[in-house]
Amino acid sequence: MLRKRSVPPPTFFLYSSLHDSHLIPYFRLPTIMASMASSSSFCNLKFITKPNNNGRTNASSLPRIVFCQKHNDDTPTDQINRRELILRSSEIATIGAIFNFGGKKPDYLGVQKNPPALALCPATKNCVSTSENISDRTHYAPPWNYNPEGRKKPVSREEAMEELIDVIESTTPDKFSPRIVERKEDYIRVEYQSSILGFVDDVEFWFPPGKGSTVEYRSASRLGNFDFDVNRKRIKALRQELEKKGWASQDTI
Repeated sequence: MLRKRSVPPPTFFLYSSLHDSHLIPYFRLPTIMASMASSSSFCNLKFITKPNNNGRTNASSLPRIVFCQKHNDDTPTDQINRRELILRSSEIATIGAIFNFGGKKPDYLGVQKNPPALALCPATKNCVSTSENISDRTHYAPPWNYNPEGRKKPVSREEAMEELIDVIESTTPDKFSPRIVERKEDYIRVEYQSSILGFVDDVEFWFPPGKGSTVEYRSASRLGNFDFDVNRKRIKALRQELEKKGWASQDTI
């Protein structure tokens, strides 16, 4: 029986006022925020609500974000005033609080029943999973083996899970804070949250019964259309740390 591909969560949009009577979709928020973090040009953020016919502001109307005035000088990024950096960071954090970039936990997380496996990725480019077909170069990632051939001291599943938890808690290549929110005898779910905007990525690890020492996993962002390979790089960093403990991958990513 074929498993249905999970539906991507709704995407928030950043709107720019190009005409007084229109709200024009400008950029998807997760994308623009990532761009802002690495850009040398900063923006002034203003929240504007459009008055209704009675001349009053409609509190339920979608706020527009007027964004941005680029610096025209050639000042290097490392010379930008420190106070300005702090102010811009606080503005971004305010947006994160207003829009709740943490998102809602997807209903399809966990081990699927028919057949037993972790969920497939949505069509967006911000997810990797061992459940995908190997031909899907965007979403597929190879499973791990905690007792590969040549490991000098094989470990039990329980010991392997403790090794995995130790690596999860000590490895933060993307500066997201890991928090283990669910743990069973064969399953771990971790929420990785960014420090400023509060974006959340859901990362799952499953020790499938009947498959020896194999570990399957899935790492996906809740919001946005793409992640600049954050999820894939996170999985790679975790794998490299696990290899120091004796683990191995069926392939490299």
